[in-house]
Amino acid sequence: MSGDAPPEPRQVAIIGSGPAGLTAAIYCARANLTPVVFEGEPSSTSDQPGGQLMLTTDVENYPGFPGGIMGPELMVAFRAQAARFGAEIRTEKVSRVDFTERPFRLWVGEDPGGEPASSAHAVIVSTGAQSLMLGLEAEDRLIGRGLSTCATCDGFFFGGQEIAVVGGGDSAMEEALFLTKFATKVTVIHRRDQLRASKIMQDRAFASDRIEFLWNHIVADVLGTESVEGVRVRHTETGTERTLPLAGLFIAIGHRPNTDLFRGSLAMKSNGYLITEPGSTRTNVPGVFACGDVQDDVYRQAVTAAGSGCMAAIDAERWLEAQHDAKHR
Repeated sequence: MSGDAPPEPRQVAIIGSGPAGLTAAIYCARANLTPVVFEGEPSSTSDQPGGQLMLTTDVENYPGFPGGIMGPELMVAFRAQAARFGAEIRTEKVSRVDFTERPFRLWVGEDPGGEPASSAHAVIVSTGAQSLMLGLEAEDRLIGRGLSTCATCDGFFFGGQEIAVVGGGDSAMEEALFLTKFATKVTVIHRRDQLRASKIMQDRAFASDRIEFLWNHIVADVLGTESVEGVRVRHTETGTERTLPLAGLFIAIGHRPNTDLFRGSLAMKSNGYLITEPGSTRTNVPGVFACGDVQDDVYRQAVTAAGSGCMAAIDAERWLEAQHDAKHR
């Protein structure tokens, strides 16, 4: 045969390499399923290698690290562990999939034509989600340095300080209320004159003596070089600007799952998150599993993502065994 012959199908292909994808890789590799992991590309705005923890500094709530650990350091350890057990890790971003027949086919690159880069009897999707941002230059500089998108992850660092939350929906109110456990004052910055949050969440936020509201304002800039020192806000009607001295800023304007690749192939909720069967990681396509933030619009934590990655690997292993048993009856 010529060198152009397509490669043999893998047992498992994993798309994405955050805590979910790499945990799935560890479990699949230890089960001798020789997984291939498409970890994404460093220049990609979504599905980047290592996931959102690569943008996080101190991680203090991941079990097993009483002194905390840097997000990138944690993900490097995840990756090394997967590789140790035999997972093949490819620094490429999957740009096209075909789940209409087995083995499933995956393409990479800007122009995903021609022969697929890989094929697999089972696929685990772990492409994660990304927090919606304000589009300010300072966000890249200060993310993880006083600027955060996760109160549960980072609220502890702001004990006794004044901080702000941007947003007006349920997520923003949940973040603000959680942050009152630590901060002396939480200012909710909202571009409108009323909240979009549900009535019960509004009532809870309004009842807190630690939450203040700054209506009809947007964040024009985040101030600080090494860490957040304040924000410059602008009135949406008058254009008047002023500075608020703050130790931290939490952006809570929503999340977007990285699921564009799977539109038309996998069932999704109205918000774009993949649908999995209750109590499992199975999608609507037999042999395709989803784990981590790509299917979790509730918890969105590294530890829950890793747990679901374990589930996906076990689900995939058992599914492949069932297929093999059925074929040889």
